[in-house]
Amino acid sequence: MKKCIITFLFSLIAFVTANAQSKSNPQLTKLYQNYISVKSALASDDIKKTSMAAGEFLKTSKTVNAKMITEKQLTSLKADATTIAQAKNIETQRKAFYSLSDVMIGLAKENKLSDKTIFVQYCPMAKGSWMSNEKQIVNPYYGKSMLDCGSVKSEIK
Repeated sequence: MKKCIITFLFSLIAFVTANAQSKSNPQLTKLYQNYISVKSALASDDIKKTSMAAGEFLKTSKTVNAKMITEKQLTSLKADATTIAQAKNIETQRKAFYSLSDVMIGLAKENKLSDKTIFVQYCPMAKGSWMSNEKQIVNPYYGKSMLDCGSVKSEIK
């Protein structure tokens, strides 16, 4: 009888945990969508659009419950988004995007940010990774000069 109860409890815990991890959090999903906007703006070499997208990312980051991610991650995301939003040139925006991407990739591995597959991509020339919601490479580090440089390194489902 005890074994049956223990087995049932472990099964219940496993079920609840699996369901909790299979549903994306709306705040983190919005943060991921804002991240994709920053990435796309960088890939199009548009400084103003990138600044605006980073501003939206920053606004969303201020609504993220600190219990969802660590204080260190949240501080880093806010600092990088602020740098990108205030930068006067695209090189500075791209430099801050390295760190922003690293933290966001870590979050994506720990949390469900999207109901769709997230593609982690890497450019060997830039020595940097980023996330995308599509397999096609659209390089944010070089933009139009090397738009398709890179490859998919992993998928987060």
